Amino acid sequence: MTYLPPPHPAAWEHREPAQAGLDPTGIAAAIRHAAEHEMPWPRDLAQVVGSHFGDPPPWNETLGPVRPRGGPCGLILRGGRIVAEWGDIARADLTFSVAKSYLSLLAGLALDRGLIRDFDEPVRRTVDDGGFDPPHNDAITWHHLLQQTSEWEGTLWDKPDLVDRNRVAGGRGGPGKKGTHRDLRRPGEFWEYNDVRINRLSLALLRLWRRPLPDVFRELVMAPIGASPDWEWTGYRNSYVEIDGVRMQSVAGGSHWGGGIFISARDQARVGLLLSRRGLWGPHRVFSETWLDQALRPCPLNPNYGYLFWLNTGRTMYPAASAATYCAVGAGGNLTWVDPENDLVAVLRWTDAAAVSRFMELVTESRTG
Repeated sequence: MTYLPPPHPAAWEHREPAQAGLDPTGIAAAIRHAAEHEMPWPRDLAQVVGSHFGDPPPWNETLGPVRPRGGPCGLILRGGRIVAEWGDIARADLTFSVAKSYLSLLAGLALDRGLIRDFDEPVRRTVDDGGFDPPHNDAITWHHLLQQTSEWEGTLWDKPDLVDRNRVAGGRGGPGKKGTHRDLRRPGEFWEYNDVRINRLSLALLRLWRRPLPDVFRELVMAPIGASPDWEWTGYRNSYVEIDGVRMQSVAGGSHWGGGIFISARDQARVGLLLSRRGLWGPHRVFSETWLDQALRPCPLNPNYGYLFWLNTGRTMYPAASAATYCAVGAGGNLTWVDPENDLVAVLRWTDAAAVSRFMELVTESRTG
């Protein structure tokens, strides 16, 4: 029978690595590696947000909440059971761009409920708020926004899309210096990691759901999988809109300017386990396999990217991991690793991104069955 962890705060079952078909020595080495390679950021994240991303004033202004972080922590699941954990896995910290993958999940739930009829449909057909007007933005589809190929042009919450033009991410970037002019291409013709455009996706989803996205996420995802009540998802002090006469905050799809998701490693592991089980949590289906298959389809312009998930196409991103690997990744060493081929889920917090591949290698090589 497939193991299902009970709802928080009941004890999540642990299993010794050897019982889960993993070499204890290899797992111990992986834990030690993750714990000893802390991300070289100060614990006071207020010193990072607004400066780390290289934005010039006034674009570097912090708009959302920021709190001090904890130290390296994480856990490894196999068969849904915890086989290893280290650090404070119950501490709710900022996750930076892990929030993007959660926006993808909310888009999938919108597709499942008919709020989005087709990801290839222009956003303007269902979200006509001036943000997708001609002559350029009207051609943008949900697919473009989710793959980071929208080339959306504009300013949102006092941040222009220009701030992230030419941004380097995943080894890819534009022809010039970050934050400088680059001629826009037609939507779908250029891949660029851009937080303003992700925040525009978040606002579009808010207008679709007509409810605060954290409420939707809590009801449709976190409550069914038994997550703790300790996470929160915030936006900016200026990211409020009125919908049906109610003032609502549009949440951030990362923590570039503060805000985003504060969540524990343990709760992230629950979301990772849900993904590895393709949307099923016991007898309850949370999201459709249709969405997940689309979300994990490589972008032709960047084969290591899907719908706001990082992929391992051809094992080019993480050579030691399975090609089926996919991850929710955030700055600062935040990562949820899903390896459905080997029934593995792992969460890393505040481990240097340069150390991730070796961690995956140690875990993968520890398999004995």
